[in-house]
Amino acid sequence: MTHILLLLGCAVVIYLACEWFVNAIEWLGVTLQVGHVAVGSILAAVGTALPESLVTLVAIVSGADQGKDLGVGAALGGPLVVGTVAYAVTGLMLLRHNPGPITGVDTRRLSKDQTWFLVVFAATFLLGLVTFSGKSWFGWVLFAAYGLYFWKEMGDDGDAASHEGLEPLKLQPRSERPSSWAVWVQTLGALAVIFVATQIFVDQLEWAGPALGLPATVVALLLSPLATELPETLNAIIWVRQGKTQLALANIAGAMMIQSTVPGGIGLLMTPWRYDAPLTIAAVATMVSVLYVLWLMRTHRATAGRLALTGLCYVGFAVGVFIVT
Repeated sequence: MTHILLLLGCAVVIYLACEWFVNAIEWLGVTLQVGHVAVGSILAAVGTALPESLVTLVAIVSGADQGKDLGVGAALGGPLVVGTVAYAVTGLMLLRHNPGPITGVDTRRLSKDQTWFLVVFAATFLLGLVTFSGKSWFGWVLFAAYGLYFWKEMGDDGDAASHEGLEPLKLQPRSERPSSWAVWVQTLGALAVIFVATQIFVDQLEWAGPALGLPATVVALLLSPLATELPETLNAIIWVRQGKTQLALANIAGAMMIQSTVPGGIGLLMTPWRYDAPLTIAAVATMVSVLYVLWLMRTHRATAGRLALTGLCYVGFAVGVFIVT
Protein backbone atom coordinates (compact mmCIF):
# COMPACT_ATOMS: atom_id res chain seq x y z
CA MET A 1 0.00 0.00 0.00
CA THR A 2 2.86 2.38 0.80
CA HIS A 3 4.35 1.88 -2.66
CA ILE A 4 1.02 2.59 -4.34
CA LEU A 5 0.44 5.74 -2.28
CA LEU A 6 3.95 6.99 -3.05
CA LEU A 7 3.48 6.25 -6.75
CA LEU A 8 0.21 8.14 -6.92
CA GLY A 9 1.49 10.94 -4.72
CA CYS A 10 4.60 11.48 -6.83
CA ALA A 11 2.54 11.49 -10.02
CA VAL A 12 0.34 14.23 -8.56
CA VAL A 13 3.37 16.22 -7.38
CA ILE A 14 5.04 15.97 -10.80
CA TYR A 15 1.85 17.11 -12.47
CA LEU A 16 1.35 20.09 -10.17
CA ALA A 17 5.02 21.09 -10.31
CA CYS A 18 4.95 20.98 -14.12
CA GLU A 19 1.83 23.15 -14.11
CA TRP A 20 3.77 25.76 -12.11
CA PHE A 21 6.73 25.34 -14.43
CA VAL A 22 4.65 25.82 -17.59
CA ASN A 23 2.96 28.86 -16.05
CA ALA A 24 6.39 30.36 -15.37
CA ILE A 25 7.71 29.39 -18.81
CA GLU A 26 4.90 31.26 -20.55
CA TRP A 27 5.83 34.40 -18.62
CA LEU A 28 9.49 33.69 -19.35
CA GLY A 29 8.58 33.80 -23.03
CA VAL A 30 7.23 37.30 -22.51
CA THR A 31 10.33 38.30 -20.55
CA LEU A 32 12.71 36.97 -23.20
CA GLN A 33 10.51 38.13 -26.09
CA VAL A 34 10.79 34.89 -28.02
CA GLY A 35 8.52 34.00 -30.93
CA HIS A 36 4.91 33.28 -30.01
CA VAL A 37 4.92 29.72 -31.38
CA ALA A 38 8.32 28.97 -29.81
CA VAL A 39 6.71 29.42 -26.39
CA GLY A 40 4.81 26.22 -27.10
CA SER A 41 7.29 24.28 -29.22
CA ILE A 42 10.42 25.13 -27.19
CA LEU A 43 9.91 26.80 -23.82
CA ALA A 44 6.75 24.98 -22.70
CA ALA A 45 7.90 21.74 -24.34
CA VAL A 46 11.13 21.71 -22.35
CA GLY A 47 9.16 21.96 -19.11
CA THR A 48 6.47 19.44 -19.94
CA ALA A 49 8.96 16.94 -21.40
CA LEU A 50 11.32 17.22 -18.43
CA PRO A 51 9.71 14.52 -16.25
CA GLU A 52 10.09 11.86 -18.95
CA SER A 53 13.72 12.83 -19.54
CA LEU A 54 14.44 12.62 -15.83
CA VAL A 55 12.70 9.24 -15.56
CA THR A 56 14.98 7.95 -18.32
CA LEU A 57 18.17 9.38 -16.81
CA VAL A 58 17.49 8.35 -13.21
CA ALA A 59 16.43 4.85 -14.19
CA ILE A 60 19.46 4.27 -16.39
CA VAL A 61 22.08 5.59 -13.97
CA SER A 62 20.73 3.29 -11.26
CA GLY A 63 22.99 0.67 -12.83
CA ALA A 64 20.57 -2.24 -12.50
CA ASP A 65 19.47 -4.10 -15.63
CA GLN A 66 15.83 -3.53 -14.71
CA GLY A 67 16.53 0.19 -14.34
CA LYS A 68 18.11 0.34 -17.79
CA ASP A 69 15.09 -1.45 -19.28
CA LEU A 70 12.82 1.00 -17.50
CA GLY A 71 14.83 3.93 -18.85
CA VAL A 72 14.64 2.73 -22.46
CA GLY A 73 10.91 2.16 -22.05
CA ALA A 74 10.47 5.66 -20.65
CA ALA A 75 12.42 7.12 -23.58
CA LEU A 76 9.89 5.58 -25.98
CA GLY A 77 6.86 6.06 -23.75
CA GLY A 78 6.95 9.84 -23.92
CA PRO A 79 6.66 10.19 -27.71
CA LEU A 80 4.11 7.35 -27.73
CA VAL A 81 1.72 8.99 -25.27
CA VAL A 82 2.15 12.54 -26.60
CA GLY A 83 1.84 11.42 -30.22
CA THR A 84 -1.37 9.50 -29.55
CA VAL A 85 -3.14 10.42 -26.29
CA ALA A 86 -2.26 14.14 -26.26
CA TYR A 87 -3.33 14.55 -29.87
CA ALA A 88 -6.54 12.63 -29.17
CA VAL A 89 -7.38 14.82 -26.15
CA THR A 90 -6.75 17.93 -28.25
CA GLY A 91 -9.10 16.58 -30.90
CA LEU A 92 -11.79 15.81 -28.33
CA MET A 93 -11.49 19.30 -26.82
CA LEU A 94 -11.74 20.87 -30.27
CA LEU A 95 -14.74 18.65 -31.01
CA ARG A 96 -16.63 20.34 -28.18
CA HIS A 97 -15.98 23.81 -29.56
CA ASN A 98 -15.74 23.31 -33.32
CA PRO A 99 -16.39 19.91 -34.89
CA GLY A 100 -15.43 21.18 -38.35
CA PRO A 101 -12.00 21.72 -39.91
CA ILE A 102 -9.24 22.95 -37.61
CA THR A 103 -8.58 26.61 -38.34
CA GLY A 104 -6.14 29.25 -37.15
CA VAL A 105 -3.22 26.82 -37.33
CA ASP A 106 -0.01 27.07 -39.34
CA THR A 107 -0.20 23.57 -40.81
CA ARG A 108 2.96 24.11 -42.85
CA ARG A 109 5.06 24.76 -39.76
CA LEU A 110 3.46 21.92 -37.81
CA SER A 111 4.10 19.58 -40.74
CA LYS A 112 7.77 20.55 -40.73
CA ASP A 113 8.01 19.87 -36.99
CA GLN A 114 6.41 16.45 -37.36
CA THR A 115 8.69 15.62 -40.28
CA TRP A 116 11.70 16.46 -38.10
CA PHE A 117 10.35 14.14 -35.44
CA LEU A 118 9.69 11.27 -37.84
CA VAL A 119 13.20 11.40 -39.28
CA VAL A 120 14.82 11.35 -35.83
CA PHE A 121 12.44 8.78 -34.39
CA ALA A 122 12.76 6.43 -37.37
CA ALA A 123 16.55 6.58 -36.98
CA THR A 124 16.38 5.65 -33.29
CA PHE A 125 13.94 2.86 -34.17
CA LEU A 126 16.35 1.37 -36.71
CA LEU A 127 19.22 1.66 -34.22
CA GLY A 128 17.16 -0.29 -31.73
CA LEU A 129 16.93 -3.23 -34.11
CA VAL A 130 20.66 -3.69 -34.72
CA THR A 131 23.85 -4.07 -32.75
CA PHE A 132 27.22 -2.78 -33.90
CA SER A 133 30.34 -1.18 -32.52
CA GLY A 134 30.12 2.54 -31.97
CA LYS A 135 26.33 2.71 -31.88
CA SER A 136 26.42 4.72 -28.66
CA TRP A 137 27.99 7.67 -30.50
CA PHE A 138 24.66 8.27 -32.22
CA GLY A 139 23.45 9.60 -28.88
CA TRP A 140 25.49 12.74 -29.54
CA VAL A 141 23.90 12.98 -33.00
CA LEU A 142 20.48 13.06 -31.35
CA PHE A 143 21.58 15.85 -29.00
CA ALA A 144 22.90 17.80 -32.00
CA ALA A 145 19.61 17.24 -33.84
CA TYR A 146 17.68 18.82 -30.99
CA GLY A 147 20.17 21.69 -30.83
CA LEU A 148 19.54 22.37 -34.51
CA TYR A 149 15.77 22.15 -34.01
CA PHE A 150 16.01 24.52 -31.02
CA TRP A 151 18.00 27.04 -33.05
CA LYS A 152 15.54 26.82 -35.96
CA GLU A 153 12.45 27.30 -33.80
CA MET A 154 13.89 30.16 -31.77
CA GLY A 155 15.07 31.89 -34.93
CA ASP A 156 11.82 31.64 -36.90
CA ASP A 157 10.19 34.98 -37.56
CA GLY A 158 6.88 35.66 -35.88
CA ASP A 159 5.11 37.79 -33.33
CA ALA A 160 6.82 37.95 -29.97
CA ALA A 161 5.08 36.37 -27.00
CA SER A 162 2.58 38.65 -25.30
CA HIS A 163 1.22 38.72 -21.77
CA GLU A 164 -2.31 39.20 -23.12
CA GLY A 165 -4.52 36.28 -22.13
CA LEU A 166 -1.96 34.70 -19.80
CA GLU A 167 -2.95 33.51 -16.36
CA PRO A 168 -1.25 35.48 -13.56
CA LEU A 169 2.05 34.09 -12.37
CA LYS A 170 1.20 31.72 -9.55
CA LEU A 171 3.92 33.22 -7.37
CA GLN A 172 2.50 36.73 -7.86
CA PRO A 173 -1.22 36.14 -8.59
CA ARG A 174 -2.20 39.79 -8.03
CA SER A 175 0.40 41.26 -10.33
CA GLU A 176 -0.53 42.07 -13.92
CA ARG A 177 3.14 41.96 -14.97
CA PRO A 178 5.20 39.81 -12.58
CA SER A 179 8.79 40.59 -11.69
CA SER A 180 11.52 38.84 -13.64
CA TRP A 181 12.99 37.44 -10.43
CA ALA A 182 9.62 35.86 -9.56
CA VAL A 183 9.42 34.20 -12.97
CA TRP A 184 12.91 32.72 -12.57
CA VAL A 185 12.31 31.64 -8.96
CA GLN A 186 9.10 29.84 -9.89
CA THR A 187 10.79 28.18 -12.87
CA LEU A 188 13.79 26.88 -10.92
CA GLY A 189 11.70 25.96 -7.88
CA ALA A 190 9.33 23.87 -9.96
CA LEU A 191 12.30 22.18 -11.64
CA ALA A 192 13.72 21.19 -8.25
CA VAL A 193 10.41 19.68 -7.16
CA ILE A 194 10.09 17.79 -10.45
CA PHE A 195 13.59 16.35 -10.07
CA VAL A 196 13.06 15.05 -6.53
CA ALA A 197 9.58 13.69 -7.19
CA THR A 198 10.75 11.93 -10.35
CA GLN A 199 13.51 10.06 -8.52
CA ILE A 200 11.01 8.74 -5.99
CA PHE A 201 8.58 7.97 -8.79
CA VAL A 202 11.14 5.83 -10.61
CA ASP A 203 11.81 3.81 -7.44
CA GLN A 204 8.13 3.02 -7.11
CA LEU A 205 7.85 2.02 -10.78
CA GLU A 206 10.71 -0.45 -10.38
CA TRP A 207 8.70 -2.04 -7.55
CA ALA A 208 5.44 -2.00 -9.52
CA GLY A 209 6.74 -4.17 -12.38
CA PRO A 210 7.30 -7.41 -10.43
CA ALA A 211 4.25 -6.70 -8.26
CA LEU A 212 2.01 -6.54 -11.32
CA GLY A 213 3.78 -9.42 -13.05
CA LEU A 214 4.81 -7.20 -15.96
CA PRO A 215 8.25 -6.56 -17.48
CA ALA A 216 9.88 -3.28 -16.49
CA THR A 217 9.68 -1.92 -20.03
CA VAL A 218 5.93 -2.56 -20.16
CA VAL A 219 5.41 -0.69 -16.89
CA ALA A 220 7.48 2.20 -18.21
CA LEU A 221 5.52 2.31 -21.44
CA LEU A 222 2.05 2.00 -19.90
CA LEU A 223 2.23 3.73 -16.51
CA SER A 224 5.08 6.23 -16.42
CA PRO A 225 4.24 8.27 -19.54
CA LEU A 226 0.54 8.56 -18.71
CA ALA A 227 1.54 10.27 -15.46
CA THR A 228 4.51 12.32 -16.63
CA GLU A 229 2.83 13.49 -19.84
CA LEU A 230 -0.13 15.02 -18.03
CA PRO A 231 1.25 18.56 -18.56
CA GLU A 232 0.99 18.21 -22.35
CA THR A 233 -2.62 17.17 -21.94
CA LEU A 234 -3.28 20.01 -19.53
CA ASN A 235 -1.71 22.54 -21.90
CA ALA A 236 -3.86 21.25 -24.75
CA ILE A 237 -7.03 21.63 -22.71
CA ILE A 238 -6.17 25.13 -21.48
CA TRP A 239 -4.97 26.47 -24.83
CA VAL A 240 -7.89 25.04 -26.80
CA ARG A 241 -10.33 26.63 -24.35
CA GLN A 242 -8.49 29.92 -24.81
CA GLY A 243 -8.69 29.58 -28.59
CA LYS A 244 -4.93 28.99 -28.89
CA THR A 245 -4.97 25.78 -30.91
CA GLN A 246 -1.66 26.69 -32.55
CA LEU A 247 0.08 26.74 -29.16
CA ALA A 248 -1.54 23.47 -28.10
CA LEU A 249 -0.37 21.65 -31.22
CA ALA A 250 3.05 23.35 -31.19
CA ASN A 251 3.59 22.19 -27.60
CA ILE A 252 2.79 18.61 -28.57
CA ALA A 253 5.12 18.71 -31.59
CA GLY A 254 7.92 20.35 -29.59
CA ALA A 255 7.57 17.90 -26.71
CA MET A 256 7.77 14.95 -29.09
CA MET A 257 10.93 16.36 -30.62
CA ILE A 258 12.74 16.82 -27.31
CA GLN A 259 11.57 13.43 -26.06
CA SER A 260 12.83 11.65 -29.16
CA THR A 261 16.29 13.23 -28.87
CA VAL A 262 17.24 13.88 -25.23
CA PRO A 263 15.95 10.66 -23.57
CA GLY A 264 16.86 8.74 -26.71
CA GLY A 265 20.37 10.19 -26.70
CA ILE A 266 20.79 9.26 -23.04
CA GLY A 267 19.60 5.74 -23.78
CA LEU A 268 21.97 5.30 -26.71
CA LEU A 269 24.94 6.53 -24.69
CA MET A 270 24.27 4.47 -21.56
CA THR A 271 22.42 1.31 -22.62
CA PRO A 272 22.66 -1.33 -25.40
CA TRP A 273 19.51 0.31 -26.88
CA ARG A 274 17.88 -2.87 -28.12
CA TYR A 275 14.14 -3.09 -28.74
CA ASP A 276 12.12 -6.06 -27.55
CA ALA A 277 8.57 -6.80 -28.75
CA PRO A 278 6.75 -4.22 -26.54
CA LEU A 279 9.22 -1.48 -27.49
CA THR A 280 8.86 -2.31 -31.18
CA ILE A 281 5.07 -2.14 -30.92
CA ALA A 282 5.35 1.22 -29.13
CA ALA A 283 7.61 2.63 -31.83
CA VAL A 284 5.38 1.43 -34.66
CA ALA A 285 2.23 2.81 -32.97
CA THR A 286 3.95 6.19 -32.53
CA MET A 287 5.08 6.41 -36.15
CA VAL A 288 1.67 5.35 -37.49
CA SER A 289 -0.04 8.05 -35.41
CA VAL A 290 2.38 10.80 -36.45
CA LEU A 291 2.24 9.78 -40.11
CA TYR A 292 -1.54 10.01 -39.87
CA VAL A 293 -1.35 13.51 -38.32
CA LEU A 294 1.19 14.58 -40.95
CA TRP A 295 -1.17 13.36 -43.68
CA LEU A 296 -4.04 15.34 -42.15
CA MET A 297 -1.94 18.50 -42.01
CA ARG A 298 -0.42 18.29 -45.49
CA THR A 299 -3.71 17.44 -47.21
CA HIS A 300 -5.65 20.07 -45.21
CA ARG A 301 -8.04 17.41 -43.93
CA ALA A 302 -7.48 18.02 -40.24
CA THR A 303 -10.72 18.09 -38.27
CA ALA A 304 -11.34 17.67 -34.56
CA GLY A 305 -12.86 14.23 -35.02
CA ARG A 306 -10.07 12.97 -37.25
CA LEU A 307 -7.41 14.23 -34.84
CA ALA A 308 -9.14 12.43 -31.97
CA LEU A 309 -8.73 9.13 -33.83
CA THR A 310 -5.02 9.13 -32.96
CA GLY A 311 -6.04 7.67 -29.61
CA LEU A 312 -6.80 4.40 -31.40
CA CYS A 313 -3.08 3.96 -31.99
CA TYR A 314 -2.49 3.92 -28.23
CA VAL A 315 -5.33 1.44 -27.75
CA GLY A 316 -3.78 -0.76 -30.43
CA PHE A 317 -0.41 -0.52 -28.70
CA ALA A 318 -1.86 -1.52 -25.31
CA VAL A 319 -3.66 -4.51 -26.81
CA GLY A 320 -0.56 -5.59 -28.69
CA VAL A 321 1.63 -5.37 -25.56
CA PHE A 322 -0.71 -7.53 -23.53
CA ILE A 323 -0.83 -10.09 -26.35
CA VAL A 324 2.93 -10.45 -26.62
CA THR A 325 3.47 -10.50 -22.84
